[in-house]
Amino acid sequence: MASGAGGKQRSEEEWRAILSPEQFRILRQKGTELPGTGEYNKFKADGVYNCAGCGTPLYKSDTKFDSGCGWPAFFEGLPGAINRTPDPDGRRVEITCAACGGHLGHVFKGEGFKTPTDERHCVNSVSIKFTPAS
Repeated sequence: MASGAGGKQRSEEEWRAILSPEQFRILRQKGTELPGTGEYNKFKADGVYNCAGCGTPLYKSDTKFDSGCGWPAFFEGLPGAINRTPDPDGRRVEITCAACGGHLGHVFKGEGFKTPTDERHCVNSVSIKFTPAS
């Protein structure tokens, strides 16, 4: 898989070497940060949120909204940047970086938020890195 997905596939050892223990737990082991603890939960600035694992742009700041869920929420990702996979129990849909497979969180539909998509991408702050608009 070394050449797939733009060369962003790495071995578990390589991921451990470049990610913090908390980033590894969430991005590679599908963990979740505690609600209300992430640095981007209440963050508001103009720019782009990139994958903390591989740097791929995932979300624009103008798609972020305050859902009150305790994690950063976005109503849509950048085209082709995010893969969706139903959890084995069928209750949720996992979202991952399309380039490196890093776990971002889950997407929920039909919750009634006044957004253009009626979706909530519930994303771990640890999974993303903000780049301010220039």
